[in-house]
Amino acid sequence: MKQKQKNEQPPAVTAARYGLFISLAFLFSYIETLFPIYLGAPGIKLGLANLVTIVGLYTVGNMGTALINGVRILLANITFGNLFGMLYGGAGAALSMLLMIVCKKRGWFSIVGISVIGGIGHNIGQLFIAAFVVQTAGVFSYLPVLLAAGTIAGAFIGLLGGMVVERIQGYVKRL
Repeated sequence: MKQKQKNEQPPAVTAARYGLFISLAFLFSYIETLFPIYLGAPGIKLGLANLVTIVGLYTVGNMGTALINGVRILLANITFGNLFGMLYGGAGAALSMLLMIVCKKRGWFSIVGISVIGGIGHNIGQLFIAAFVVQTAGVFSYLPVLLAAGTIAGAFIGLLGGMVVERIQGYVKRL
């Protein structure tokens, strides 16, 4: 008979946690469609759903967060997006997740720094897809604007994420 490790949760608890995270990420994605913010350049968003991603990295781990992020992108684009949104979002999320996982594992940055790397990585991933779709590297002239936006949004999300992670970890320790 397989014995449970000390920190292992029952499958129902894990499923409930993932469901909660997916629901929150989906809700945050929807909220951003209701309140489009034009900041002088098209496509710039705060990335509220990335709050769930950064909290997930520190609470459910890398694979769970990748699953949550993938399901959120799929659901959001089926519901209120399109195939191109799924392509752009998927590429941005994949590069963002890869960079955040590597930087977190190496201990290179705080949670805010990890979030900034994620915001920048997401924008770069989307630019690569855009360059492929329109078959020109000219889209990279937009990179400075996206780097600034990714840094600001990533810092904001990282600050919020740090507060949420601190509270969640404090709650889990009391259980």
